[in-house]
Amino acid sequence: MINANPTETPIFLVVAAALIDRDQRIFVQQRATGKQHGGLWEFPGGKVEPGEAPEVALARELDEELGINVAPSALRPLSFATVSSADRHLLLLLYCAREWTGSPRAISAASTRWVHVESLRQLAMPPADLPLVDVLAQELSPIRCSSGNA
Repeated sequence: MINANPTETPIFLVVAAALIDRDQRIFVQQRATGKQHGGLWEFPGGKVEPGEAPEVALARELDEELGINVAPSALRPLSFATVSSADRHLLLLLYCAREWTGSPRAISAASTRWVHVESLRQLAMPPADLPLVDVLAQELSPIRCSSGNA
């Protein structure tokens, strides 16, 4: 959380990954019911802890949530989105990743799936993730993410 002035609305820094496989599919996970935005599909990721670099936080979150290892240096910044409410501002940083070890699996999510970018538009997603779908579509045509062995 970033808050230089205690009377201002705090900014929550969140990171997420567009994991892209060899077939140009993107990995998404469905939030568990009972959580905020439960049942919605999202890019995997989570909160950046105080003093933690965003790339390090994302690598940690991907290990915790999916059981995969991603080197922070393999995460390429792609875009960002913001969402504000009465009590906070959310800043979501989206990274692109094509290299990791392990097979992503649902550890804390209700479900997971690999989808092509055009199918992302049919999934119900949280407000912060929605504008990132168009950015991701532009990124994949032509492909600008570095190639890898994922």
